[in-house]
Amino acid sequence: MLTVDEEARYARQIVIPEIGKEGQEKLKSSRVLIIGAGGLGSPSAMYLACAGVGTIGIVDEDTVSISNLQRQILHDADSLGMKKVESAKRTLGRLNPHVRVETYDTRLSRERAKDIIARYDLVVDAVDNLKTRYIVNDTCQELGKPLIEAGVMQFDGMILTILPGKGPCFRCIFPHPPPEDAPWTAQEMGIFAAIPGIIGCMEAVEAVKVLLDIGSPLSGRLLLFSGLDMTWHEVKASQDPNCKTCGKESS
Repeated sequence: MLTVDEEARYARQIVIPEIGKEGQEKLKSSRVLIIGAGGLGSPSAMYLACAGVGTIGIVDEDTVSISNLQRQILHDADSLGMKKVESAKRTLGRLNPHVRVETYDTRLSRERAKDIIARYDLVVDAVDNLKTRYIVNDTCQELGKPLIEAGVMQFDGMILTILPGKGPCFRCIFPHPPPEDAPWTAQEMGIFAAIPGIIGCMEAVEAVKVLLDIGSPLSGRLLLFSGLDMTWHEVKASQDPNCKTCGKESS
């Protein structure tokens, strides 16, 4: 049940037919895990907290550094030197005291992934580590957890919603990581500050759609964004029957 304060706080959402009071109560009872408290995780976490998701988990092992502040809006100058999960918890608590924030100051290893992810209804992947992306994808497939996947670099972004058993997984589209010597990190390639803001907000939208079973999630639809051209390009994707995670080969 929503409190009087919560009904007032979420009034602009409750009047939306697709959400309503019932949907808002469902958000309150939902549990979302955000893996990464950086450029993508910041707007995702903040808008999910503002939307009234009752419990938000944050996984990140890093400490806030000055180079993060250009785009990681969960953190500010007063956060320098803090663990990112603690800085994130402080910021989200200021945004919405009704939201419970659970923190995991750790890298999401394959050994820990299953135990942590199993506690949540949906996962938002906001990491810049390709090894972790595959771990998250594989674990979500195993546990049947919806996954919102996204990535950003320079002026570009991508987003995909993965619904186990209903469409392709991350490995279906990207079966193999790039060569180890290929430059792909933000440190090596650079990133324009607003791009993770745009894509991270979209991750929050997709998460709410899946939690409430409304609209048309980006399942089987890889959405690519170019900030330089200000264009969106949708690429249709289908499940790979030979995918070692979700295809016949995996069963």
